Amino acid sequence: MEPEPGAVVFIVSTVKLPLITLTTDFGLADHFVAAMKGVILGIAPQARIVDISHQIEPFAIAQAAFTLDQAARCFPPRTIHVAVVDPGVGSARRPLLAEAGGQYFIAPDNGLLTMIYARTRPRVRVISAQRYFRHPVSRTFHGRDIFAPVAAHLALGTAPASFGKLISDYVRGEFERPAPAAPGRWRASILAVDRFGNMITNLPAADFAFLARVPFRLKAGRRVVRRWAESYSEAAPGELLLIAGSSGYLEIAVRESSAVRLCGCAAGDRIELRCASTGGAKTAEALTRTTAERG
Repeated sequence: MEPEPGAVVFIVSTVKLPLITLTTDFGLADHFVAAMKGVILGIAPQARIVDISHQIEPFAIAQAAFTLDQAARCFPPRTIHVAVVDPGVGSARRPLLAEAGGQYFIAPDNGLLTMIYARTRPRVRVISAQRYFRHPVSRTFHGRDIFAPVAAHLALGTAPASFGKLISDYVRGEFERPAPAAPGRWRASILAVDRFGNMITNLPAADFAFLARVPFRLKAGRRVVRRWAESYSEAAPGELLLIAGSSGYLEIAVRESSAVRLCGCAAGDRIELRCASTGGAKTAEALTRTTAERG
C-alpha cells in the first residue's frame, strides 16, 4: 500500500551490523585509538565500534583481562573484541584469534585472554595470514596493522580458519585465581582498580563469602583489612572494608574515599588473606584444596 502524500515513512532495517569493541592501554591523548578505528572503518564501513576502555594502566595485562572479561559478558553473540595491551609488541609473541562463548577475541598471546579461557572452551588460532594485515607492518603498532584489519575482515564474514591454524599452547596468566599458600592462607592479587579507588581482587566472592562470619586478616600494601560489609553504607566514612562486588570478586574499598590511595597499592600487586576457619561453609583446608583444583 502506498503511503499518503506528506506521510512520514520509517524504514526499519533487520540487517545486523557487525559489532567490534576496543580495549587498550593507549589513553585518549594520542592518535592510536583513532588510527585503529580508521583502519577498521576503511575495510568494514558498516561496523559499529564500541570503546570498552582505553584507560587501562600501561602494560597492565591483568587489569585488561579483567576489564575485557567483565564487559564481554554483556555483549551479544558474534561480537568481535579487540584487546591491545602489548608490552611484547614486535617480539616473537603471537597474535591470536579466539572463538569463545559465541564471540571472537583478537589479542596478543600474553595472557590477556586468560579470564576468557577460564570460563569457556576456546578455539584459539595464531593469526598468520599476512594478506589480512595493513602493510607495511610496524614493529611498534600491531593494534593498527594486525589486530584492527583482522577484526574488520572478520566482520566482513571471513572465516576464522582463514587467519591461521588452531593451537593449544596459548599463554595463560597466573592472575586468574588465588594461590593457596597453606591451610587457611591464600596469596591473591589485585586485578583492577576502579574510578572510585576500589581494588578488585581475584578472590571469587562465592568461594570466600564465609569471611562475612569469621575473623580474617587481608594484608594489602601498608594496610590490613579486617572488616566485612554487605554494602558501603554499613561502614563509617573513611573505614576500610571488604565487600562482594558486582564483578563476582571481593573488593577492598573505603567508604566515600579511595582504598588504593589508603593502601598504597596498584593493579597487579600481591595481597595475602589469612583466616582460621570458614564458619562452617568448608574447612579452611578443604577450601584450599578446592581453590588449587580450579587451577
